[in-house]
Amino acid sequence: MPGQQEVTGYLGSGLVNSFVGHDAPQGRMVSPRFTISEPYIDFLVGGGRHPHRDGTGDGRPPAGDVLADFEGPTFGTGWTATGDFAAAVPHRGGTGRVGEQVVDTFFGSGTSGDPLTGTITSPEFTLARDHVNFLIAGGSTPDTAVRLLVDGKAVRTASGSADGLLNWTGWDVAELRGRRARIEIFDQATGGWGHLLVDHVVLSDAAAPPRSYETAVNLVVDGKVVRTATGQDSERLDWTSWDVREFAGKQAEIHVNDFNPDSWGHISVDHIVFSDRPAASRLRRYAWADYGKDFYAGVSWNDVPGGRRIWIGWMNNWRYGERIPTAPWRSAQSLPRELALATIDGQPRLVQRPVQTIANLRGAPAFTLRDLRVEPGTTPLPDRARGTVLEITAEFDPGTARRLGLVVRGGEAGEGTLIGYDAATASLFVDRTGSGDTGFDADFPGVQSGPLRRQGRWVTFTAYVDRSSVEVFGDRGQTVITDQIFPSPGSDGLGLFADGGTATLRSLTVRPLRSVWR
Repeated sequence: MPGQQEVTGYLGSGLVNSFVGHDAPQGRMVSPRFTISEPYIDFLVGGGRHPHRDGTGDGRPPAGDVLADFEGPTFGTGWTATGDFAAAVPHRGGTGRVGEQVVDTFFGSGTSGDPLTGTITSPEFTLARDHVNFLIAGGSTPDTAVRLLVDGKAVRTASGSADGLLNWTGWDVAELRGRRARIEIFDQATGGWGHLLVDHVVLSDAAAPPRSYETAVNLVVDGKVVRTATGQDSERLDWTSWDVREFAGKQAEIHVNDFNPDSWGHISVDHIVFSDRPAASRLRRYAWADYGKDFYAGVSWNDVPGGRRIWIGWMNNWRYGERIPTAPWRSAQSLPRELALATIDGQPRLVQRPVQTIANLRGAPAFTLRDLRVEPGTTPLPDRARGTVLEITAEFDPGTARRLGLVVRGGEAGEGTLIGYDAATASLFVDRTGSGDTGFDADFPGVQSGPLRRQGRWVTFTAYVDRSSVEVFGDRGQTVITDQIFPSPGSDGLGLFADGGTATLRSLTVRPLRSVWR
């Protein structure tokens, strides 16, 4: 399209391309209804990387009492400002705003930029409803925050997502109903994204759903999005595959959504087909050193005694690394791993395993099981197998099960991280969609997997479970998955699971691990 970089990777002469009038236009394309008749739906997708999020809305303001809309020449009667914002006024602009003007702390008293600091505070008001809703964008740290002040103390806070797209957020203040309060826009940050955008503060009876900014292809069954995919901020289309076996025989639609007016606010789609096997994306065709989301910037050592090659990585991902729910640190280092080459299935493979001295951290006693039939569903293990820092070695016969494995860091309301094997795709996987706190970024929840062929009937892997991470080593270390997780502190359960049939646990050994610091 005019103004667009060259689009590649599509088949034939045509495709869906929402870059119509550049990134700003938005809309949806819906397929005819169809019956899901094959195990997989494969298609090519490109364009913006803005994933679908459940529970989103169209961005309309919630009903209620508007405390501030910032549409006048000042912030409003009774609002006060300090520091660089002492003479500031509402700014005209802001993607996702209601009306024409917002508070934008990038613009101060005749100057602009992230180094500006200060506060902008509302007059006192009564919390007469159960929710305070508002639009927010900008910095994601506690130094760029909207704060609810009661008796001069901050009792609620909210920050942006390190982007310029205003979206709904807010607070449940039912327990504070009837109290007097103020809204404070607090900006003490001077680095990148050291500013905030705020608009349309409203007291409501319900929380405002966040606006969808997705550029996504969604599979809709019974009115619900059950599968979703997005581009990768690239004009090169690549294959995506949905496993839809659980929806066989059901009616479905495909929705192509472009709700994003900002950078990379478009999506391209081509060649949607039913298939009996999953299509492999360009990235999936690589042999990865780590198939997880959180092994980055690996560093190795020279001159290790015995000629060994050892490396370590940062367990994080720049797509959400500044938004993970930790402070002031941003994740940890992986276990040190020894690298080697091995011949597997007639091919040279990079393999890795934790250094042997990790065994020095093992506690006692170990929990063991042998020759246990694993029925469909989840089977909790005894309390003596529980723990938050564990070394687990498991060997399974998949039997008739489609998926099987372990549930680690299990807790209430189904919380838990799945570590297992998918027999249909011959892959090791970690599913952290229910692992605890996953809502801080749409890119965090998901399933990571890598190819792992059985040795005869058996599937073997070793998992290292920690307070906020899992590191999984398949068989001889040829398939490794490293993922962060953020479960509730009390989620320490361990269980077995099987889907679609029964499996056999040949052996299981669970060892508690001591801290490296004590």
